[in-house]
Amino acid sequence: MLPEFVQQVITIGSILLLFVAIYREWVRPAVGFLGVVLGLVLLQIITPQQMLMGFSNESIVSIVLLVILSSALSKNFQIESFIDRFYHLGKRDTPLGYRGFLFRMMVQVAALSSFVNNTPVVALMTPYVFNWGRKFNVSPSRLLIPLSYATIMGGMITVVGTSTTLVLNGFMTSNGLGDIPGLSLLLIGGAICTIGILFIVLIGYRLLPNHEDILNQFKENRREYLVETTLERASPMIGKTITEAGLRNLRGMYLVEIIRAKQVISPVEPREKLQKSDVLIFAGATEFIFDLTSNGRGLVLPQYDKTKKRDAVKVIEAVVGAHSNLIGYTAKEIDFRRRYDAAIVAIHRNGERLSGKIGEIKLRQGDLLLLYAGRDFRNRVDLYRDIFIVSQVKEFLQPKRKKTFLFLVAVFASIGALLVGFVSLFIALLLIFAAMVGLRMITLADVKRDVDVNMVGILVLSLALGQAMITTGSGELLAQQILNATASFGSMAVLASLLVITTLLTSFITNVGAVSIMFPLAYAVSTTLQIDGMPLYLGIAYAASAAFLTPIGYQTNLIVYGPGGYNFRDFFRIGLPVTLIYLITVLGMIKLLYPDF
Repeated sequence: MLPEFVQQVITIGSILLLFVAIYREWVRPAVGFLGVVLGLVLLQIITPQQMLMGFSNESIVSIVLLVILSSALSKNFQIESFIDRFYHLGKRDTPLGYRGFLFRMMVQVAALSSFVNNTPVVALMTPYVFNWGRKFNVSPSRLLIPLSYATIMGGMITVVGTSTTLVLNGFMTSNGLGDIPGLSLLLIGGAICTIGILFIVLIGYRLLPNHEDILNQFKENRREYLVETTLERASPMIGKTITEAGLRNLRGMYLVEIIRAKQVISPVEPREKLQKSDVLIFAGATEFIFDLTSNGRGLVLPQYDKTKKRDAVKVIEAVVGAHSNLIGYTAKEIDFRRRYDAAIVAIHRNGERLSGKIGEIKLRQGDLLLLYAGRDFRNRVDLYRDIFIVSQVKEFLQPKRKKTFLFLVAVFASIGALLVGFVSLFIALLLIFAAMVGLRMITLADVKRDVDVNMVGILVLSLALGQAMITTGSGELLAQQILNATASFGSMAVLASLLVITTLLTSFITNVGAVSIMFPLAYAVSTTLQIDGMPLYLGIAYAASAAFLTPIGYQTNLIVYGPGGYNFRDFFRIGLPVTLIYLITVLGMIKLLYPDF
């Protein structure tokens, strides 16, 4: 067994070497973590059990469950439509722009995170924000880091917003120090959110990466389709002009014509008023077609209305073959729905201008069809060989009412048990997961697709590194040396050093681990120097949540790490100025609230 001081030096040195190697991209993050942790095991600084303990850690498993559940919810329900209506972020007739969306998203998410645990907020919002970027030609890498940062900042407005304040509050009450002042949290957290969000929206967005290679994957399959829609009876657009209904300057779509009885209105004038019987014909790219029916305008795809009672509907692109028996016939004439167990949603014809209702357009060789396909579709394709599948664009699961009811019962029961303290967040998520598996809303294929092995590996191994810092006393050694050097410069210098140390610790170990190390030191400093301890406790609370420098510092960073295509350098580049502004704001607000400190 190596001497304790040698273990401390090796642990600190290994972490610094790991950070440099990952930042310089000498190794992949997961490989680097594995190499360092294996080295610590071989040197007997940590045990194999400590290396693997992350696999049984409730927090880590909870993150994995949240990722799976958020994906399953998007697959089974119209979650994007709900978020759009709740946050009003994606209205086509409201040209927010990139920074407008960024500001509104960060403000609203920060507000939500102040009273809801920020991890599920990020897990649920990540697919929505990702898809918003795709639709508006904004790289997800320019959106997802701000999403994570906004939840971190918002979580520090109240005691219940994040585990950091809850753990610290527990330490304080157990030592007879009372509770964290709610007003202080509100004022400091509010200042942090205001300054932090404004910095990112006005200046910091320039430091965000722009990984265009991610966006290019989506642009490859963009084709302009002709799509037919009808107005619901209760549509708010009935009686309004095209301009008033917000149907001008739609992003990714444009109104080609209106079919009113036997009359075809084309081009459509801005002052044209919509009527109940109108059929609206749009042209646009694949990814925008389904937005037409999910923006509260009361538009429906007639084909979808006839298939929505099915358990599962796949959205498939198929092309009409060269010798197809469909050529020269309309979908109605050949009874396409019965023949293929599918409905034609939209048609693309190599840039040619199409007109009229979808079911009345005569099909030609090479026509690309966007289809709602049922369970027997592929068997019918193999049988008739008139069309050929190009790709599967999307899949909608339409749970039956009984399934939906049982799922909602399981969700509300789990949330209720969580709120009254009967079960933990982990158990509540596990119950919801079990319910979705039992109702066949989640399959093994879904789990395999949604779980990012690299993310799980980094989570588990970073926990092992944090354990090495705690067991060897490396964190305490580092903190004590810096505190000794700053004690003679006054209480504000001590507070500043505490903030810096805690921020460094939380960048490599969990925020709870950082608080656990720093609270005894802060308590000892306040007792030794005979100074008010509350500013110190507030300081380490905020610093322990300043997890902006690395993706491993906080679980929300890890959730967006894969979808954003990020590397460690991306986080450091934007995270460093955000961290500096964050810590300066904390220092300034504490001095303002505690002028005698």
